[in-house]
Amino acid sequence: MRRLIVLFAAAFAMLAVPALAPPKTETAVFAGGCFWCMEHDMQGVPGVLKVESGYTGGHLKNPSYRDVTSETSGHYEAVRVTYDPAKLDYGFLLYRYWKLVDPTDDGGQFCDRGPSYRPAVFVTPAQRPIAEKSRAEAAKRLKTGTMKTQILPVQTFYLAEEYHRDYAKRNKLNYFAYRTGCGRDARLKQVWGG
Repeated sequence: MRRLIVLFAAAFAMLAVPALAPPKTETAVFAGGCFWCMEHDMQGVPGVLKVESGYTGGHLKNPSYRDVTSETSGHYEAVRVTYDPAKLDYGFLLYRYWKLVDPTDDGGQFCDRGPSYRPAVFVTPAQRPIAEKSRAEAAKRLKTGTMKTQILPVQTFYLAEEYHRDYAKRNKLNYFAYRTGCGRDARLKQVWGG
C-alpha cells in the first residue's frame, strides 16, 4: 500500500509541474547569391536558432540544384532563418542581411551570375513595411551604386540537397577558397565601406 501511495504521489507531482513551452519562433527568408555564404554568415547571430539553405521564388515544385542553376525554374538560392523574437528582432536580421550582399547588383552576386543568384528579401505582409524601411535606410548607407534588391512576397521554401546544407562547416577549406576566389568580402568592402 505504501508503494502505491508513493507512486500515486510521484505521478501527481509530475502532473502538477508545468511543461516548458518551446520558445516562440519566427522565420525570415533571404536570397543573397550563394546560399553557402548566406548560411555561414547568418549562423552564430545571437537569437538565430537555425539557418537552412534552399530555393524559393520560382514556379517549379520541388526544384533541384540543377533545376535552379539552369535558370529555368525561376527560383533563387536562399536561406530560411529561424529565430527567437524574444532575443532578436526582424529589423536586426535585415540590417545584418544588407551587410552580406551587394544590393546594387541585380545580375547575381559576386562571381555567381544569373537570376538564381540575385539578392531579394522574401516577406510576409507583416514583414513588408519593416523590410521596405530597412531597404530605404540601407540605400542611404551605400558607398557606391544604387539599391536594386527587390522585396518579394514569401513563397514556398524548398530545402536544398543535403550536400549543400552546412557546407561551410563540413568543407572549410573548399568554402574558404570559394569565398576568397569569388571576391565576396572585397566587394562588400567597396559597397559598404571598411
